[in-house]
Amino acid sequence: MLEHSQFSIFNFQFSAVVISHNEARTIGNCVEALRKVCDEVVVLDSQSTDGTIGICEKLGAKVVQQDWLGYSQTKNLGNQMASNDWILSIDSDEVLSDELIETLKNLKPETTKVYALDRITEYEGKWVRHSGWYPEWKVRLFDRREVMWQGDFVHETLHIPADYQVVRLKGKLFHYSFKDADDHLRRLEKYARLGAEEQFAAGKKVTFLKRYFSPAFRFIRGFLLKKGFLDGKIGWQICSREAAMVRRRYQILDELWEGNNQKVNSPQP
Repeated sequence: MLEHSQFSIFNFQFSAVVISHNEARTIGNCVEALRKVCDEVVVLDSQSTDGTIGICEKLGAKVVQQDWLGYSQTKNLGNQMASNDWILSIDSDEVLSDELIETLKNLKPETTKVYALDRITEYEGKWVRHSGWYPEWKVRLFDRREVMWQGDFVHETLHIPADYQVVRLKGKLFHYSFKDADDHLRRLEKYARLGAEEQFAAGKKVTFLKRYFSPAFRFIRGFLLKKGFLDGKIGWQICSREAAMVRRRYQILDELWEGNNQKVNSPQP
């Protein structure tokens, strides 16, 4: 853990909490930026094998080895391990911009407020400014005593008291999510499966309208309504692949229900 005295110039003490698994490509820049605003950086690592742990430790982060519990449970556990009540929750492929660092250095967080960061994603060397990916404000700074992560599978969200105000902070949160186009495809398959498992657990089935119209609407929403066409070829690629992800999610959901029905109807020994 970093020494508090190093950060006496700051108006307030934050703990950064990061979850990681084989993120050596981006974790160094992530932790390095966080050290400029946080008096401690806690990394919950799910058994990385690519050097992630060594990079974090070298940069002064507190690394805790933790088996994966799901997004919400893992993040909440990390929040409870932190020394400070105010948590800056950052993903291992995100990096604070210089402008955002300065904003955070001078911020005095207030009770009944949470703070949102302006996240922008890089894709194949370009910043995506439309296609439903931007603008993308993410609440990432909050008091753990009143705010916590909730939800299972892929859609974790923050439970924020109804009377709280969301304040948008100046500066970008750079998101280096995908190594390349193939990595994007692998992630989409993962998200499709997680989404299908979430719907299956909730007892939801695929309706005729969703099966045939939801993928098309996903493309229209991203490419036309969210102006993905302004992102050019990348916009077309992103929107097409996300439509395919919706179609794949329903396919997997059908498979889950089919397997469940076979199990229920199979003769008992």
